[in-house]
Amino acid sequence: MTASLISTLPGRYYTDAAIFAREQQTVFEAMWICAVRSAELARPGDFRTVRIGRESLLVARGRDGALRAFLNVCRHRGARLCTSESGSVKRSFQCPYHAWTYGLDGKLVAAPNLTNMPDVDRTEYGLAAVHLREWLGYAWVCLADDPPSFADTVTGAVTERLGDPGVVDAYHVEDLALGKRIGYDVRANWKLIVENFMECYHCATIHPELTEVLPEFAEGYAAQYFVGHGAEFGEEVRGFTVDGGEGFGRLSGITPEQDRRYYAVTVRPQVFLNLVPDHVIMHRMFPLAPDRTLVECDWLYSPDVVARGLDISHSVELFHRVNEQDFAACERCQPTMGSRAYAAGGVLVPVEHHIGQFHDWLLKLVPD
Repeated sequence: MTASLISTLPGRYYTDAAIFAREQQTVFEAMWICAVRSAELARPGDFRTVRIGRESLLVARGRDGALRAFLNVCRHRGARLCTSESGSVKRSFQCPYHAWTYGLDGKLVAAPNLTNMPDVDRTEYGLAAVHLREWLGYAWVCLADDPPSFADTVTGAVTERLGDPGVVDAYHVEDLALGKRIGYDVRANWKLIVENFMECYHCATIHPELTEVLPEFAEGYAAQYFVGHGAEFGEEVRGFTVDGGEGFGRLSGITPEQDRRYYAVTVRPQVFLNLVPDHVIMHRMFPLAPDRTLVECDWLYSPDVVARGLDISHSVELFHRVNEQDFAACERCQPTMGSRAYAAGGVLVPVEHHIGQFHDWLLKLVPD
């Protein structure tokens, strides 16, 4: 092995069911996970269910206006409480099995013959609460009893990449409106998707539209390779669109230094944040199996752009193509992760060395 190459993870880290189960427990059920967009749960009773690790979670807006998250499990006999992905209730959630009923705050409020069962404490047998906090307009949840520092693991990761906490603040992501959401069912391990997003060694090969807009990506260096760096638009490019045409000006807080630049951030373990002058793209990954990952991608714009029904198709199409190209590449890799040729893993060339930091981080949580 030469000094210019470093080893990747062994192939079994992308195929082994036991390793995947450990990742679900020690990564996805132990860290802060970006679950749902807060604005989608605007009214009391609005809810959404989402799978985090091995658990189904119920995130709901309370009558007091606060968002709360609970394990989506009835405390009586363990039935799944909500089977719909999203919806709205008036005052409570009722288990379809034995009609145990819970308030929007998770407290047990009713059950058949409950008055004749004084030993059933309404608080103790309420829904199991999960830690929740809001940032960038999303509800982030953590299943751990003692969550890690949000500042160290989430906001700190963004600051570490951008070099200044004020950079992301300028986009006012929490005030943007959802213009488009596309879900992708990717037949690949979640780590292949993370690794792909972090590097641009492949960009000249599979991303012709992206490298037209961001010519420096054709050189193989991803924006994430440099702290604080934003890839600059090509000279003739007017906007972050599939044909390089006009976008929607600049978001109100964008500085001249941020204009005509693309910034990418990985927030381990499952968020990709993409910042461009007129919109923000947010990816959230939800691993379901060693070889299957759901990715939900949101395109966020100024509320005025969405309210006026402006045509966002050209800006959506650019990263939609990038997503499809990337996920197809990951799906080409997944079947060969079990090959004897990849048993010891592969190599990272110098422009990919920052992926080694991701591998080091994972190995501390899921030792070889």
